Amino acid sequence: MRSPDEEKEIARLREETPRHDYEGCIEVIVSLVNHTEQVTGKTGSVGIGIPGSLEPRSRLGKGASSTWLIGRPVERDLRAALGREVRVENDADSLAASEAADGAGAGFNVVFAVILGSSAGAGIALGGRAHHGPNNSAGEWGHNPLPIPDVTEIPGSPCFCGKHGCLASWISGRAFQADYARHAQNELTADGIITRMRNGDRLAQLVVASLYKSARASLITGAERA
Repeated sequence: MRSPDEEKEIARLREETPRHDYEGCIEVIVSLVNHTEQVTGKTGSVGIGIPGSLEPRSRLGKGASSTWLIGRPVERDLRAALGREVRVENDADSLAASEAADGAGAGFNVVFAVILGSSAGAGIALGGRAHHGPNNSAGEWGHNPLPIPDVTEIPGSPCFCGKHGCLASWISGRAFQADYARHAQNELTADGIITRMRNGDRLAQLVVASLYKSARASLITGAERA
């Protein structure tokens, strides 16, 4: 059992991701690690959750919504930059394992954890441990097609993977913002749209309702197929 002190968050730092800048991302991570250790006065082990995964044999990035990580030796480069051992895993797999250990999924044998951010990712934990699958892609649902689309939803928006109509192009944070912008002719952050929804803005309410409808249909259809 961990003591209450061991379970406390002792530092939280955030930085904007340098988009389309692989070396910039490595530099930001190194800066965050160094800053955290200065704040805490401790040297710790380093684990990184990325919006994608590593190919099991080559350990090169794949399937990342941060497309500049694809084909790059992320883990190796971080080890070299930090001068220590680094563990890199899919962010949703890490979330699933965390929730299974002592979060909302504690006590359950199967946990399915969803991340809706720049894309739509998901991870699975079995028996309290992350389940990666043979290709290190278990649980990923962001590039499944939208289930039971109507005629207005075909073929769907282009996705960064090169196809059209992927779930990620409907239910991700970026898709959510883009959907609002198409109707309002005005770009807002996801937080701004939620604020407008809570203040009674009709368009914001409709966009949020559409997001939940698509996400719920995707989850139910996936469960039925399983």
